[in-house]
Amino acid sequence: MSSSSTAPETTGAQAGDTGTAPRRRRGLGGERRGPDGLLGTLSKIVLLGLVDAFAVYVMFQLVAMGDWLVFGVTLAVTVLINWIYLRRGGLPAKYLAPGVFFLALFQVFVVVYSSYIAFTNYGGGHISDKDHAIAAIQREESTRVEGSPTYPVTVLEKDGELYMLTERNGEAVVGNAEHPLESVDAAMEGDRPISVDGYQTLQFADLLSRQDEMSSLKVPVSDNPEDGTLETSDGSVAYAYIPTYDYDEAADTFTNRETGDVFRDNGQGKYANDSGEELRNGWRVFVGFDNFAKTVTDPDLRDPLIRVTVWTFAFAFLSVLTTFVLGLLLAITFNKASLRGKKVYRVMMILPYAFPAFLSGLVWSGLLNPEFGFVNATLFGGAHIEWLTDPWLAKFSVLLVNLWLGFPYMFLVTTGALQSLPEDVDEAAKMDGAGAWRIFRSIKLPLLLVSVAPLLISSFAFNFNNFNIIYMLTGGGPQFPDAFGNIGATDILITVVYKTAFSGTGIDYGLASALSIVIFLIVATISAISFNRTKALEEIDS
Repeated sequence: MSSSSTAPETTGAQAGDTGTAPRRRRGLGGERRGPDGLLGTLSKIVLLGLVDAFAVYVMFQLVAMGDWLVFGVTLAVTVLINWIYLRRGGLPAKYLAPGVFFLALFQVFVVVYSSYIAFTNYGGGHISDKDHAIAAIQREESTRVEGSPTYPVTVLEKDGELYMLTERNGEAVVGNAEHPLESVDAAMEGDRPISVDGYQTLQFADLLSRQDEMSSLKVPVSDNPEDGTLETSDGSVAYAYIPTYDYDEAADTFTNRETGDVFRDNGQGKYANDSGEELRNGWRVFVGFDNFAKTVTDPDLRDPLIRVTVWTFAFAFLSVLTTFVLGLLLAITFNKASLRGKKVYRVMMILPYAFPAFLSGLVWSGLLNPEFGFVNATLFGGAHIEWLTDPWLAKFSVLLVNLWLGFPYMFLVTTGALQSLPEDVDEAAKMDGAGAWRIFRSIKLPLLLVSVAPLLISSFAFNFNNFNIIYMLTGGGPQFPDAFGNIGATDILITVVYKTAFSGTGIDYGLASALSIVIFLIVATISAISFNRTKALEEIDS
């Protein structure tokens, strides 16, 4: 026989080895399968259609807002996504694109935007841009027109917002704070319009329950703010009001109609007169490093922040130390092979870890209540111990509750690390005459730290920003008597950021963002140094 007759047929894999392009997998009917098949292509078209529809809707909104920068970014990202998923090949990009997109949206964008806000005066009185601030000054700062005729009104509600229905020049008109008066078909009672289809007419009892909202209702007469507004105090009669300040667009100034005071742009996002008096509404401006400088130059903020920073470091360090020591002690105790029922004990040890931290904080707040709390009433015979209102006892209480919440995590970590240690090292040390403490200190602990050191660093970073336990247990209190805002003895930096941004009288997002950047830099620096030091521990294990 010739060699050619006995040679096996070349397989598909062998053909691929010799350079022949592999064939795509096909179904029983010969159709292509996978992402480039008919079903995969149809699925991509449907999903991309939904994504594109949403992107187009968002871009229309951005055009209406005049935000061209974000519009350009949205358009570029949409085109890029379509190019990635509609072209053939590029499989890695198709898998990586969703992760990269969400990473950019929820991580990179948040950090970049927070950094931007930190260099502005964004906050109470500086929320919008200058055009909106001018319109707000003209709308909200108003004076009643002397001899103004009365307008019989009916207060309506639609989609949770109040509207004013009245008669002007023989026709019914309706409007609210955002929409100037416009003509509408209304049911009349004499010369008074009383209802409109699609709106709910509020009765007297409804007006009483919403008195504050109704009395603050200012309805523009027209699109021109200079024409004034209609306002009512009782929901039955309205009067005409005109802006207190005349705005000169050419000079960019406001002039008080009564006093003649001129208010100019002071370069800090406010209109102010020569004596320094400012109008209430302002706008966002770039302030450079002013927010960062305020933390070290303003004594009302600097001194409390120094105390808060020291306590933040102490709280994070002591939390890691106490939870690690207790968790390791319990792990050693329940790691003995001869211990009966250790599985049950281990389950009991991790129970505090199963409860949400914010809920545990609320429960412990009730237990430590000085008046009727279980701890004082039962364990201390009804003694009046101010666990949460005395500065030092409050700090002790926070650490104690955080120990109760945190030791199960360390218990789990150290239990796993102990079980991974080689037993022959212990046996060799015992043969050399080393005792239990010597074995633990010189052998087990260094080997444990090799495994758990990164987790201790992450635990420190977590406790440095442990908002839940502080806010739910003490709210940051008791408050410092000389503090800026409502900063207290158990506040850590992250709770100060929250209070600066969302509570108190002076809401200041710019300052809060600056403090957030400071926290990020502190944690990043400590983590970098700590991870660098762990290399020395790794050398022990090598």
